[in-house]
Amino acid sequence: MTQTYNSTISENDTEAKSIQLETLSKEFEGRLDMEKFKRRFTKWLDRKSDSTEEQASKKLIQLALEGVDIDAPDWTFVAAAELLNTMYRDAQANRGYEGKSYGPFYELITELSQLSEGQRYPIYKPELLSSYTKAEIEELGSVIDPEKDKLFSYIGIYLLNDRYLARPKKDKVFELPQERFMIIAMEIMRMEKTEHRLQLIKEAYWAMSNLYMTVATPTLSNAGKTHGQLSSCFIDAIEDSIDGIYLSNYDAAKVSKFGGGVGLYVGKVRSLGSDIRGFSGNSSGTTPWIRLFNQTAVSVDQLGQRKGAIAIYLDAWHKDIMSFLDLKTQNGDDRLKAHDIFTGVCIPDLFMEAVRDRKEWYLFDPHTVKQTLGFSLEDLYDEKKGEGSFRNHYALAVEAAENGTLPNYSFEKINAMDIMKSIMISQLEEGVPYMFYRDEVNRKNPNKHKGMIYCSNLCTEIAQNLSPSTITDEYETEDGDVVVVRKSGDFVVCNLSSINLPRAVGSDVLERLIPIQIRMLDNVIDVNNLPVKQASISNKRYRAIGLGTFGWHHLLATQNIYWESDEAVRYADALYEKIAYLTIKASNELAKEKGSYPYFEGSDWHTGDYFELRDYTDQKWLDLKADVQEHGTRNGYLMAIAPNSSTAKIGNSTDGIDPLYEIEFYEEKKNFKFKVTAPGLTPNTYEYYKKTRFNLDQLESIRQNAARQRHIDQAISFNLYVHNTIKAKVLLDIHLTAWESGLKSTYYVRSTSSEYDNACESCSS
Repeated sequence: MTQTYNSTISENDTEAKSIQLETLSKEFEGRLDMEKFKRRFTKWLDRKSDSTEEQASKKLIQLALEGVDIDAPDWTFVAAAELLNTMYRDAQANRGYEGKSYGPFYELITELSQLSEGQRYPIYKPELLSSYTKAEIEELGSVIDPEKDKLFSYIGIYLLNDRYLARPKKDKVFELPQERFMIIAMEIMRMEKTEHRLQLIKEAYWAMSNLYMTVATPTLSNAGKTHGQLSSCFIDAIEDSIDGIYLSNYDAAKVSKFGGGVGLYVGKVRSLGSDIRGFSGNSSGTTPWIRLFNQTAVSVDQLGQRKGAIAIYLDAWHKDIMSFLDLKTQNGDDRLKAHDIFTGVCIPDLFMEAVRDRKEWYLFDPHTVKQTLGFSLEDLYDEKKGEGSFRNHYALAVEAAENGTLPNYSFEKINAMDIMKSIMISQLEEGVPYMFYRDEVNRKNPNKHKGMIYCSNLCTEIAQNLSPSTITDEYETEDGDVVVVRKSGDFVVCNLSSINLPRAVGSDVLERLIPIQIRMLDNVIDVNNLPVKQASISNKRYRAIGLGTFGWHHLLATQNIYWESDEAVRYADALYEKIAYLTIKASNELAKEKGSYPYFEGSDWHTGDYFELRDYTDQKWLDLKADVQEHGTRNGYLMAIAPNSSTAKIGNSTDGIDPLYEIEFYEEKKNFKFKVTAPGLTPNTYEYYKKTRFNLDQLESIRQNAARQRHIDQAISFNLYVHNTIKAKVLLDIHLTAWESGLKSTYYVRSTSSEYDNACESCSS
């Protein structure tokens, strides 16, 4: 194991974050004079410490000097205990209590519900005090279990403390981890009936405190606080008009301001050279508008913590597709670039068939097609594999192009493989575009009776009905105010939460866990304060949620299953079928109690098509199908597998469904760099971690994901890992296999030449 020593650390450096954990390694004994090392840190160790992290780091330095080996996997819990003890001491000093790690819970809520010096608003919402009696809060406080803090690894507790715990001031430790979990439970269950509310709060706390699950990062950070919303990502479709474009930009700015990631569909916007009000050749196409959204992403940050994150999707048949694929590449005219957004391509089956068969492909302007032929290609998809509305209407558009009888009919003919080459070049250089297989997505859409799914979100796991909002009226009131009336389209909202697979499966608690998790997700819809009104309307129409998972590779290791094996595929199929069954059943039970979502009637849930399309024929599935048809489901969309990066670290497991990066590696963000060891590493599990992400056969990963996707009604954040020397034919084969296997989307193509941070921190639930 190779270590590096940061020789630039100053003895006066007050930032504990710069005291990297690699300096604690015993390997210094062979490469560094320990006496010089001791002298170097003597003054620093003796100086008064103000920072919680610095105090903990001093203790770690001392332990290192005493010869403690941080390469042992359990070292992370020793380090976590030191940081926790320092947090306890600081919280005691700041809150003025003595004698135990956690102070009075009621006093915490009371103090943070009041204004402190220099604050414009309290930290906690007043509803926490007005909705619960003092006796209820004290009862809930008695349930808080400090022993659960011992479950955190060092990086987990560091992230929780650094980013999510409530503080009146940035440098003051106040709220502690178990209190954050209890506050989240209280806020999410606040509107439940009082006769069973406390029990539900305790159950939610049980789920979170045992790290059986995590909530989405916006929920983790903002629940119970006066500011911020609880949902992860939002998706909007842009209307082909100046009003539509700028109003979508306004909505994207508001979402970004409050910490949400944004997905945008621009496939309805006319292409370069299209006509405007009958004047041909005047449209500047999609690129200038995408650059506008790029500037919004840069200018409007997420609560002051990071720049906004926006993904933009375009159809593979759109006439601007080639310039779209060049938006993020390093060559070409920088005035035509948008380096700060993320791109995705909406791909019909017909395009992949043309690539496979090396056929020509036609590109069209959506405005011209609509004006001359009377239909919109983007509003159509193939209802069955190999046949359907899209390919039939695409053939009509091609016929019109080949006849050449329509004046100003805008199209272009190109080899489908040329587009695919541009896609793959961009992916190897920049990791994007994402691939969104729109026909498969819409065939499996349980709410196709109410609309169309045009694209996904920032992390490719959300697949919900989407449509533009349009201005229908504008008038002046008697007081001289101007009122703009907008007809609300389907503005997608992602409400996420994830199961910690190795802990939940290992403890055999899925049957108990999933019902409380679904209730928590459903309640987020009612307590949330969304920044865009159309989002609130869509949220209540569909009551969409996204139950996900993380820790897949960790789970395989604990189950002694190799990643590249038939057993892994079978296990993915069986486990996710079980999760799907329990999730649908939980939403069905919730519908019996609270009612179905408003658009249930006519949905695939209602007709039973949802179960038939997935070949659920066992008796338990037939019984559930009948129950759903009779009583409904509370939620129109139920499952989505997010990337789960940050919260997987809090849960001390591996990211999402991804294979491990390395058995031992450095986790680095803008304010820290920590050494991380594979979770649950033992001589037994080492064998199953040995092959890591860039050494695994991607076709085996696709097989696993195809088995998993069958049971997920939405989609999955699924990365592809390749070497930068990969041959074009091999990468093409990977994409063709992913499409033929029925995947709905693929996320980044990550190559060994570069690595990419998750675009949307919010999705890492």
